[in-house]
Amino acid sequence: MTDETETPSEKVGWIGLGQIGAPMARRLLAHPGGLVVCDVVTEATERFARIGAGVAVDAAGVATSGATVISVMVRDDAQVRTVVGQILPVAASGTVVAVHSTILPETAEELAVAGAAHGVHIVDAPVSGGAMGAHGGRLAVMAGGAAEAIERCREPFALFADLVVHFGPTGSGTRAKIARNLITFAAYAAVGEAQQLAEAAGVDLVALGEVVRHSDAVTGGPGAVMIRATAAPVADDDPMAPILTHTRSLGEKDLALAVALGARLGIDTPVAAVALARLAASLGVPHEQPSGGR
Repeated sequence: MTDETETPSEKVGWIGLGQIGAPMARRLLAHPGGLVVCDVVTEATERFARIGAGVAVDAAGVATSGATVISVMVRDDAQVRTVVGQILPVAASGTVVAVHSTILPETAEELAVAGAAHGVHIVDAPVSGGAMGAHGGRLAVMAGGAAEAIERCREPFALFADLVVHFGPTGSGTRAKIARNLITFAAYAAVGEAQQLAEAAGVDLVALGEVVRHSDAVTGGPGAVMIRATAAPVADDDPMAPILTHTRSLGEKDLALAVALGARLGIDTPVAAVALARLAASLGVPHEQPSGGR
């Protein structure tokens, strides 16, 4: 029996049906409040129309369709500004616009000010997890905006994300995404260097990739050391101090081995050299602490 006091689900709008946007939107077909989509590629919207979504010809049409939570997943700042600019003059007061595109934090903040003038909440809500996470409903959303606006997004977001973290005001979600992606792409640079080193040493790269994926699944990869609330040096009496100091010792030994192997094989290893120089400080256990530190 349905609880008649339960708040009805809001209609959701979706703008941008690209590689990640399309699988995210497809999962919203299960949203009880309904879904209306929009994309500049007609074939993309036609596919959604065939499986039950409403279709709007432009972003303004999404806003006038009755959608009161509207997701935007377009390419860049310019496209986000264009789309939001079409939405604001016609959106119902109280509408929430969630921008999933990775843009400048300042763009999100400027749009939030513009939205407030129209009674519209702008939430920056970039995602992490890629196409695989989008298809499987396993994305992480890094959200910035008013708490009440974020809460209204949680029901539809839950269909494509199993982690939604509210980082603070509008712009903070994007800042978190930039930091998160720094880890991803810096790691890719390290992978490229490691593969060159391994290949020169006669190591099977496919087998090595299997080992890396296995061990990262066990240890958590780089995120395993992201457990402190500050990036400041670790105090002597911090329970993490001996663990991180041990990690520093192992890491410096192994990075030095990588640099030495590269020198012997004639392979340049700048990523390893920078990691060796920066590891101690990055872990919060530098060899030379400021006065009053370790």
